[in-house]
Amino acid sequence: MKAWEKNVRTVVPYVPGEQPNQIGMIKLNTNENPYPPAPGVQEAIKSLDDKKMRLYPDPTADLLVSELADFYHLDKDQIFVGVGSDDVLAMCFLTFFNSERPIFFPDITYSFYDVWADVFRIPYECQPLDENFRIVKEDYYRANGGVIFPNPNAPTGIAQDLSDIEDILQHNQDVVVIVDEAYIDFGGHSALELIDRYENLLVVQTFSKSRSLAGMRIGYAFGNKQLIKYLNDVKYSFNSYTMNYPSLVIGRAALADRAYFEETRNKIIATRERVKKELAGLGFTFGDSMTNFLFITHEKVAARELFEALKIKKIYVRYFNKPRIDNYLRVTIGTDEEMDALLAFFRDYLKKKA
Repeated sequence: MKAWEKNVRTVVPYVPGEQPNQIGMIKLNTNENPYPPAPGVQEAIKSLDDKKMRLYPDPTADLLVSELADFYHLDKDQIFVGVGSDDVLAMCFLTFFNSERPIFFPDITYSFYDVWADVFRIPYECQPLDENFRIVKEDYYRANGGVIFPNPNAPTGIAQDLSDIEDILQHNQDVVVIVDEAYIDFGGHSALELIDRYENLLVVQTFSKSRSLAGMRIGYAFGNKQLIKYLNDVKYSFNSYTMNYPSLVIGRAALADRAYFEETRNKIIATRERVKKELAGLGFTFGDSMTNFLFITHEKVAARELFEALKIKKIYVRYFNKPRIDNYLRVTIGTDEEMDALLAFFRDYLKKKA
């Protein structure tokens, strides 16, 4: 090791899903929405004022924050926005997890949590999910430096009851509790209704999944006004201009079309429920996913084998080579046509293995 390397902060980085670009591929590996953004988004893109591109964007992101406040019936100072929910969550780690006590999150969960903890030198403990991949709420009763978990969880797709979330909040009133709701629009019960009762609760959501804007990187958090102030103070000390002008305009347009949002969300849910039945008939097992993906395993064929075989056919799903989940595949819900192609592959492959 060279002398200067001794002062370098090293971490094991988060590994994102593959982003292949092949003709004829079926991409079901990163939980993107299979449908285009709302029609108003195209109009918003065309209306962008090129003269504003030379100017710094509004650091308060008021254009988007105001629209979010109207949509969710909140005050503007209860909302924080950032460059995707990853940016929002990173700011939350930096702002609120500063105790010498470890923060708590599940052992099977979004794999960025331990990365941020390592980057920011935050002690942490992973609390094991039970045999059904559900959070054991009693594991979060002990003293800690903060709590974070997705609901529904990723990559399992399992949603906790709101009563469980409230129970965790009641046992952790001296720390900040963050509920990461990237997939809440596809099922489960949002903790948003609890923010007025629990001043230590932050709820984080994103435009990447249900609003088809993963490429624009728009995330946001809801919470007590004081929590939001603390977040903004850290953001302004880190990067005042996190939301660019096109993202503000496009985000507002996406929120404005409620009918399209409901239409595409319901189409994904309907496809998910149909595919559950089809996969069960082929011998796959999985939890009752409330997301836009399924976390599946087969009784006779290893997940890695299926993953590699699918890849040869240009069908991309996600495989995690990690303890407890290394025989599962995470499969994004695509269009009906894409899911029919996936099911046809499984039928053919499993028939040959029989």
